[in-house]
Amino acid sequence: MLTRRRLIAISAVAVLVPLRAQATPRLWTGQALGARASIRLDHPDGAAIAARVLAEIDRLENVLSLYRPESALSRLNRHGRLDAPPFELLDCLAVAGAVHHASGGRFDPTVQPLWALWAEAAAKGGRPAATARQNALHRTGWDGLRMDSTAITLRPGMALTLNGIGQGYVADRVAALLAAEGLDDILIDTGELRAIGGQPGGGGWPVQLAPQGQVALHQRALATSAPRGTTFDAAGLDGHVLDPHSGLPCPARWQAVSVSAPTAALADALSTAACLMPDRAAILDLLGRFNGARLEAATPA
Repeated sequence: MLTRRRLIAISAVAVLVPLRAQATPRLWTGQALGARASIRLDHPDGAAIAARVLAEIDRLENVLSLYRPESALSRLNRHGRLDAPPFELLDCLAVAGAVHHASGGRFDPTVQPLWALWAEAAAKGGRPAATARQNALHRTGWDGLRMDSTAITLRPGMALTLNGIGQGYVADRVAALLAAEGLDDILIDTGELRAIGGQPGGGGWPVQLAPQGQVALHQRALATSAPRGTTFDAAGLDGHVLDPHSGLPCPARWQAVSVSAPTAALADALSTAACLMPDRAAILDLLGRFNGARLEAATPA
């Protein structure tokens, strides 16, 4: 069984591949999002650019990570208030809020108390009792979050997780950095995919969908969510995507849902919300509320 932290470490290998057909790109490695990161650049200032990319990912982890005790998110969860919040945290939460409202509350970063409850119960080899689940549900709810440029506040007992959007948001910020460096024809992979342009030789980046199919990614982002891709229990029944209405793992209607969108943060959040939708029509209705969002695959379980 994989913990959520281990899931992020495995799936968040950042691979940035700006290629020139006539040259062999150089390779740099480091740590990013809790995992080994590799950066391949065909550029005369490649080493300096790679260092700036890794520094940017590290900076964003200090804002968005649940696993760094002094990150902005961790301090908000610990104290229930964060004064002068970083722009990136406000920006990420704004996207999360838009998907939350459009999905009828199915995408909800306030499920962290529930997630912690399920993880703790799983570590003891069981499932949360109904009363404990209800108590955790009382500590969730987007209406308990208040934010503006001066402060973010949470209702007592609440906590946030950005696990359903943060990797995509990091991909978007790295894309912005590389575009500002004048680079194009890049594929960024932080667990979610973001393409700047397409392949150097023309056409989109061919991306294999799970469990089957392929999409050509050009100036777009792609995210895939699998409700039972990681489970709390060894039997593989209690998936890590939780229903914020019931407090239970979402029903296994879908093996995997892949969504493309103009940004990776939006694709990330929408693919997570889609896992909680009852049918394909509901997924399409959700995506229709966002310009440029597209369902690439929805594989029934």
